[in-house]
Formats: sequence, structure tokens, C-alpha cells
Amino acid sequence: MTEEETPVRADARRNLGRIVEAAAEVLAERGVNAPMEVIARRAGVGVGTLYRRFPDRQALLAAVGDHYVHNMAEALDRAADEAADAWSAIRAFVSWAADPGRAALATALAALPDEAYTGRDGFARTRDGWLERFGELVGRAQEDGAMRRDVGVEDLVHLLNVFTCHPDRLPAPVAADPGRYLRLMLDGMRAEGTTVPL
Repeated sequence: MTEEETPVRADARRNLGRIVEAAAEVLAERGVNAPMEVIARRAGVGVGTLYRRFPDRQALLAAVGDHYVHNMAEALDRAADEAADAWSAIRAFVSWAADPGRAALATALAALPDEAYTGRDGFARTRDGWLERFGELVGRAQEDGAMRRDVGVEDLVHLLNVFTCHPDRLPAPVAADPGRYLRLMLDGMRAEGTTVPL
């Protein structure tokens, strides 16, 4: 790489990051059919620049899917590093993932066919990695006596899917205050709250 090429490539990488970030924001607000022109404007680039990086909507949506699952993995690692214990890390991560802005993006992505992004090698590796680490966190919380042993990582994933990917399936009172009901359901996973086996 020559000295002349370095700034150009660095600028291209910045443009790429801005476009994907902007696309994630716009998709969360307007859904997967949001105009490409709106995404370009939010990113501060021309439409031509957007199409040079992403020749069609499908390529951009795949990049947003990668961006979303990478953010999930980083947030899980951050929660595990910063929380006082495994159960606190699980609660912090689930609350982060279910934040309305992030949940809106998950809802938009869930409207796509699975092959739009889940079949990509990079997406699958990152998703499998964070699921493995999430499972380890659940195991630690159970060993600590904080989490009931008949609850697994798949239960937490299903819970997140309902509250983030498919909020339209929630009863109206739950949809009106999803954070409250999510906390109630998490509390039901605590070991001290166990009454009968699942």
C-alpha cells in the first residue's frame, strides 16, 4: 500500500461504517423498505457512493444483519466484563438488547427471509460465538445459585425474540409496557423465585 492509497482506503472504510450505521438507524425507524436515498443522506454520502459499496438493497441488508449480531456479541462481552456477577450480566445484556431502538432494528430484520443474512458465514460464526458465551454465562449464574437450573440459554433467546423481533405478537397490555413484563419474566428465572419445575 502506498502513502497515497492509505487515506483513500481509510476514507472508504469510514464511509462504509457510516453507511451501515445509518442504514441500521433508518431501518429501525422505517423498516427494510426504507429508501436508499434516505440512508445515503443519513450517512452523509452521495447515493452513488452508497451503491458503489452496496450494489443492491440485499447487500446492504446483509451488512446490517452482520452489524447487528456483532453489536450483540460485543454487548454481551461488555456486560460480562462490567457486571458484578453472571446473573447481573444476563439482566444487563437482555435489557440492552430489548431497548426500544435496538428492538426496532431486530423487528425490521425479522421481517426478512432467513437467507437474507443468517446464511452468511460471518453472521453464523458471530451468532454461534455469542450464543456459546451466553450459554457459559447462564451456566455460571446457575452455579452461583442465582438462576434456576431448569432454564437454558434457549429460553432467554426465545424471550428476546418475542420482545424484540415479534412485538406484534405481544398482548396489548404487555406491548404498552414491555420493559416491565420483561423484568417480571426475568425475575421468574431467578433461583429464589422457583416454585415448580418448568
